Formats: sequence, C-alpha cells, structure tokens
Amino acid sequence: MRLRIYLVEDSPVIRDALSESLEELVGARMVGWASNEAEACQWLADNPNAWDLAVVDLFLLQGSGLNVVKSCSKRELRQKVVVLTGYATPPMRQRCLAAGADAVFDKATEIDEFTTYAINEVERVAGETRY
Repeated sequence: MRLRIYLVEDSPVIRDALSESLEELVGARMVGWASNEAEACQWLADNPNAWDLAVVDLFLLQGSGLNVVKSCSKRELRQKVVVLTGYATPPMRQRCLAAGADAVFDKATEIDEFTTYAINEVERVAGETRY
C-alpha cells in the first residue's frame, strides 16, 4: 500500500515540487491538496479515512495551517500530521506540537529530515497492511 498524502500548501510551485518529489522519492500517492484553511478542513472532515499523512504549511492564502492541524485532533492514531513551513521558530514549533502536529520541519533547512520522516511513514503503513 502506498502512503496517501494530503497536502495543504498555497504556493503552486512548492505544491507541485513537493507532490512530484514525494511520489518519486517516497512512492507516496497524493490524494488531494488545498490552498486555504476552509478547503483543507472540509476535505479532511469529509474524507477521514482517505489519508495517512497530512502535510500542512502554516501560512495559507486564507486562514491558518495551525487551525488545519487543530481540525485533525480526532484523527486515527495511524494518521500523522506534519507541519512543513518556512517559519519553524522554536516558539512556533511548540505551538504546532501543542495543536496536535506529530512533527514540524523547516522548508528551507530540514527537507531531508522531512523526506526521511515520509519514508519512515511509508514503511510503517506498508508494514501495517501486510497482515
């Protein structure tokens, strides 16, 4: 089974690059994307079992990625929410984790760590589906 990723990112350039690299490098499948808080929260609420990993940027065209993270508070234990942002200051990392994020990565300096996290999620999901 391929890792199903839902991406919340308002920049088309970053969204396309992330989608392509996650599909190629990690073998993940993009199940959807949103560029604003309302659209992301609605999709996640309407499709509670259609994703394994939500990747969320903090600054969106409308609304906040932090509220998207909070909206996932009733997700299944197997589902992970990761913040991938250009604003990963220590206080913001703490806010994201307190809101329910499983991990926080800086877009500019921690993309390798993010990719490793995604690879580990692929292995975890694939392992769960073998039985």
